[in-house]
Amino acid sequence: MRRFSGRREAAIGLGTYAVYLGVRALVLGTDGRRRAARNCRRIVAVEERLGLHVEPRIQRLALRTPRLLTVLNLGYVSLNVVLTVGWAALLYRRRDLAFHRLRRALVLATLGAQPAHLLFPCDPPRSLDHMVDTVGEVLDLDSGLVVRLYNPVAAFPSIHLAFAVVTASGLRERARSPLVRVLAPLYPPAVLATVVATANHYVLDGIAGSALAVGALRLSRRLGA
Repeated sequence: MRRFSGRREAAIGLGTYAVYLGVRALVLGTDGRRRAARNCRRIVAVEERLGLHVEPRIQRLALRTPRLLTVLNLGYVSLNVVLTVGWAALLYRRRDLAFHRLRRALVLATLGAQPAHLLFPCDPPRSLDHMVDTVGEVLDLDSGLVVRLYNPVAAFPSIHLAFAVVTASGLRERARSPLVRVLAPLYPPAVLATVVATANHYVLDGIAGSALAVGALRLSRRLGA
């Protein structure tokens, strides 16, 4: 039976975050900003060829409803991480063995995204002239202390979507509330709508992040309970 150790979990969490910040430092310490701007345009070009470049249209619709947009902005900067960490913490507190599989999948998804973040840095849609940085009304993500805590050129793949898919899977399997289990599959689409409407991710980012999460969940299950 697997042990529940707070020190062990803290070490895993901090170690994973250290790798994430290490990749950030490597990318931004070179010509990452220039490559990120170029790759951003590449993503748009691919989406246009595939008929997926709907981000401007979705954001225009969101801009018509300021109150909804405020909710989406707040959701982007807080809900995803809070729900993911909160759900993992609840499983840990319950000593639910599913915690280990969930945490392992989150770590695998985070680490699995780092090669792409290193080799294919990518600006978010809010950097484009025809998009609006709506989250800036709530929190400035591109300056001060905040920008030092995350990788601003790591749009592809979306870790937001990866976390959402892993969390939804855990809620679907282990939530005690039947209503939560039924609604859990709606969470990733809601996160995708949020990150697109707020111009923080492309549709392709969400697809890639979701695929990454599915792979992480499968590998996590193979590695143990």
